[in-house]
Amino acid sequence: MPPPHELTAQQLYHACDVAELGCDSTSDLPDLEASLGQERALAALNFGVGIQHEGYNLYVMGSPGLGKHAIVRHLLSQQAAQIAPPSDWCYINNFRAPHKPRVLRLPAGTGTDLQADMRTLVRSLLVALPAAFDSDEYRNAMQGLKDKFKAREEELFGSVDSQARAAGIILLRTPAGFTLAPLKDGEVLDAEAFDKLPAEEKQQIEEHTERIRQVLRQALQQGAAASREHDQQVEQLNEAVTRATVERQFIDLEARYSRLAEVAAFLAEVKLDIVEKGLEIFGSAPAEKLLDRQRLTPFNRYFVNVLVDNGGSQGAPLVYEDYPSYQNLIGRIEHQAQMGTLHTDFTLIKGGALHRANGGYLLLDARKLLTTPFAWEALKRALQARELRIQSLEQILSLASTISLEPDPIPLEVKVVLIGDRLLYYLLTQYDPEFPLLFKVEADFAEDLPRSADNTRLYAQLIATLQRREQLRPLDGPAVARLIEQAARAAADGEKLSLHLQDLLDLMREADYWAGQQQRAQVRREDVERAVRERLYRADQLRERLLEAALRDLRHIDSTGQCVAQINGLAVLQLGAHAFGHPARISATARLGDGKVIDIEREVELGGALHSKGVLILCAYLASRFGGSQPLSFSASLVFEQSYGGIDGDSASAAELCVLQSALADLPLRQDLAITGSVDQHGRMQVIGGVNEKIEGFFDLCAARGLSGSQGVIIPQGNIKHLMLRREVVDAVAGGRFHVHAVEHAEQAMALLTGLPAGVADAQGQFPAGTINGAVQRRLRELSELRQRYAHPQSDGPAGNGQADK
Repeated sequence: MPPPHELTAQQLYHACDVAELGCDSTSDLPDLEASLGQERALAALNFGVGIQHEGYNLYVMGSPGLGKHAIVRHLLSQQAAQIAPPSDWCYINNFRAPHKPRVLRLPAGTGTDLQADMRTLVRSLLVALPAAFDSDEYRNAMQGLKDKFKAREEELFGSVDSQARAAGIILLRTPAGFTLAPLKDGEVLDAEAFDKLPAEEKQQIEEHTERIRQVLRQALQQGAAASREHDQQVEQLNEAVTRATVERQFIDLEARYSRLAEVAAFLAEVKLDIVEKGLEIFGSAPAEKLLDRQRLTPFNRYFVNVLVDNGGSQGAPLVYEDYPSYQNLIGRIEHQAQMGTLHTDFTLIKGGALHRANGGYLLLDARKLLTTPFAWEALKRALQARELRIQSLEQILSLASTISLEPDPIPLEVKVVLIGDRLLYYLLTQYDPEFPLLFKVEADFAEDLPRSADNTRLYAQLIATLQRREQLRPLDGPAVARLIEQAARAAADGEKLSLHLQDLLDLMREADYWAGQQQRAQVRREDVERAVRERLYRADQLRERLLEAALRDLRHIDSTGQCVAQINGLAVLQLGAHAFGHPARISATARLGDGKVIDIEREVELGGALHSKGVLILCAYLASRFGGSQPLSFSASLVFEQSYGGIDGDSASAAELCVLQSALADLPLRQDLAITGSVDQHGRMQVIGGVNEKIEGFFDLCAARGLSGSQGVIIPQGNIKHLMLRREVVDAVAGGRFHVHAVEHAEQAMALLTGLPAGVADAQGQFPAGTINGAVQRRLRELSELRQRYAHPQSDGPAGNGQADK
């Protein structure tokens, strides 16, 4: 087994050489034209935008802060600029079925023109129609009809009156109509006088009266026919005046839209309806009602509701809906309260984001969409049907009992781009069978890129581009180098650079602020250092409280001396965007048993699945190493002391293996060393996360108590490339006051912790004395013998005689 490797100060921090940047400040660097490190995502975006088959919508995934929104918007805006603006969409009245408004598709910009023209038409008719019916020509014509009817009426009833007088009967007009009465000597006989007449004379009068009554009845029938004819002539006159007036108003309008067949058909329907109902609507309605947009008016039937206006567009629409609710996506039908009753018509139909994006691109946040009730299902229905059908939620849920509008559906041709995290994408793929059919293209944004010389220079260009875009102070070369180093720290890998542009931009803004506080024209390295330091300070209170608890001995963590069955493990706490490391005391006990290791964290349900897996793996290593020739006859317990929350991850399995061996072999472990790392079933050390924070957590405790020169940490060999430690840690290692050891195997870690060699087994599988493995093997053999002794007890006399005597 090779000895552990103690790292040098240069290995603890992958510094950026300013000379490699080729600039004195960001002012010397050109803008970065392409998106850095996102070639895979850009290729997927270009493919998804370019392919026009059904179902090839896009899901853009990656963690927050990668600049997904900005990159997608930029790409889609470039693509949209190359496409002609799509059609305008309008709703118009359906004169045959008003509850089913008709959709009207018009060339871009035509919708608002038609809307304005129809309002102008109604305004003109409000003036023209009353004026036409108030003209001398109309009055003369109407008077002529009245005179003609009156002459005909007088002719009819004059003839009846003449015949009646000749027969001794008079024709009288009463409020109830006409009546006949007998005459004698020029005077009307009343009933009493009539009764005194001789019977023969009365009979004669009755005969004459009946004959005249028949003549009157015929005259009345002819008068009614004449009245109907007069009414028809009046209606014809009114219709002729209305038609002539309307025709004059429609001449220019029909000529302007003659090339649009659907508009021409709509205008013809409007003209016909106005000719039929114009006098009724326009004759008595005050003009101010037309201008009152807060209420429904009789003129709405002739208006045009422009749902989507693309007149001012320079290309295909690119719409981002920040709040993708059902109504904001699909549209809605509004209502107005009038006299305590809700009313609506087609002019109150409002479009949604899908209407505005029709013919272009719709950008949505996946999480917002999925957390808004009914929105996700509505979007899928629209994409599957390839049409937009506006329905209220009350109708969909069968909660409305009133009659509502049923607008014609609008054909849908849109490319939807969802932006979200990877977990949502995989959950939707797994649990929603429709999702893979509708979103066939995934664009996965990278989290980091390799830290090569070329990429480092490109990253410097990215910093320069962001600096100019945000109008920040220029950064000198060392400041750029420090930002690049911090990007490696953010990537948790000295050989990678983080692509979380939001974090980078925030750090640049904060460094610019501190440079401004010093009244500098350029941002220097110390400004970036201060920005990093101040950011940590703002979020560092909990770490300081934990450190204070250890310094006050409220948390029992030793950093000097030796102790059996106790070791310093290293853990990381992630609180929001802030992560920090802190040491944790791990202890073990061992005793005679049946080979079972009790993980107390798992027993009390504080240990996660990964932590339990790590414990089982180290048990498998012990069984493989020491249980080949004899059963393991011990029981042990492992626990994180003074932990009061959940614990997960397998990065403590190396520490737990070491402390368990210490408990078994009664070997003291150094307390001035802390260890992190996971082990496999063969004892090999495996890389873990958060290595920088873990090292710094133990360093902070040791530094606060005073560095002894022997303190340090043990990490897996594979984590060397991830090291980007704070400057004070690097300086302490350079001065020999602190140490970082890298190991490949758990036996190397035990050798560091105990000062003993691990030991190599001979041909019989026996480890030599004075070694770690030898001490463990000897103790396990003793426990095995004890177990056998208790399993088969013997008497003091000859073998078996004692038992027989009993």
